[in-house]
Amino acid sequence: MRHLNSLVFVMPLALLLGSFLGAIHPLGDSLAVFRAPLAVIGGGAVLLLARTGTKALGALGALLVLWSAYTVLAPRFEFSAALDAPYTHYQKNMWFKMPSTNPLRDDILELAPDFISLQEVSKKNRPILANLKAQYPAQLFCTFSGIGGVGGVAMASRWPLVAGSKRCNARSGMVAMQVETPDGPVWVVSLHLHWPYPMGQAAQVRALLPQLMALDGPIVLGGDFNMVPWSHTMRAITSATNTRRIGVPHYTLPLKNLYSLPIDHVLINTNTRPASTSKRPLLGSDHFGVLARFYLSD
Repeated sequence: MRHLNSLVFVMPLALLLGSFLGAIHPLGDSLAVFRAPLAVIGGGAVLLLARTGTKALGALGALLVLWSAYTVLAPRFEFSAALDAPYTHYQKNMWFKMPSTNPLRDDILELAPDFISLQEVSKKNRPILANLKAQYPAQLFCTFSGIGGVGGVAMASRWPLVAGSKRCNARSGMVAMQVETPDGPVWVVSLHLHWPYPMGQAAQVRALLPQLMALDGPIVLGGDFNMVPWSHTMRAITSATNTRRIGVPHYTLPLKNLYSLPIDHVLINTNTRPASTSKRPLLGSDHFGVLARFYLSD
C-alpha cells in the first residue's frame, strides 16, 4: 500500500517534469501552460511523500517544485524602466466577435504607438485598419486559414513601407513587412499561433522558423503565441529570430475568472537597452492588449 501511495503522489511530479520536455514532445509545452498549478500540486505531493517515508524521492521532488516555481515567478520580478524609450508597439488579439472597434481605435490613437500587431482580424472588425489609415499608412493584412473562422493577422506602422518587403502566408499565421524608421529599416511581424498539443502549434512553429530566420536585420515581433514565456515554443522562436521577449509576463487571456494565461508577447532583437511593457484593457476583446516601449539603436 505504501508503494501504491508513493506512486500516486509521484504522478503530479511526473507531469511537472514533463512541462520541461517540450523539445522532446509537444505535450511538454501543453503541460508548461499549467506549470504554476502543477507546481502547487507537486508541492503538496512532496509533503505527502515525506510523510510516507520516501524522503529521497521527496527531496528530488522538492528541487523540481522549487525550480518550476522559479521559472514561472522570476520573469514577473524583472524590472526595466523604459518610460522614455522612443519606440512603442501595440499588440492586440482583437477577438473576431469584437462588438465595436471604436474603443480599441481610440486607445491606439491616444497612445500613438509606432507599430501595431493584430490577430483575429475578421470581416466584422477589419474596418479598424481603414479607420487608422491616416495615422498608419503602412498596413498589411493576411488571411489565416490555419484557425478557421477567427480571422487573419495584420499590422500597421506610422513609418513608410520598404518596397517589396511584404510577407504573407495564409497557412503560417504570420504577416511581416519592413518599414523605414529614423534608426533604419525594421521588420515588423504579427504572429498568431495555434493552441498547443493536441492542436497544431508544434507543426506550425516548425514551418514558421525558416520564414522567421529569413528576416535579416532588426525585428519587432508582436503576437498571440497561445503559449507561455517559459516554453520550448518561445525558446525556438526567440532563437530563430535572435530576439528576446521584453517586459514582465502579462496575463492577457482570462479563462472564466479561474485562471489567466500570459500568452501575448512582444519580442525585439535590436539591443539590450531597457525595454518594458504594460497591459492595456480588454476593450471588447477576450484578450488584454500589451504596449511595449523600447529602443531600436544603441
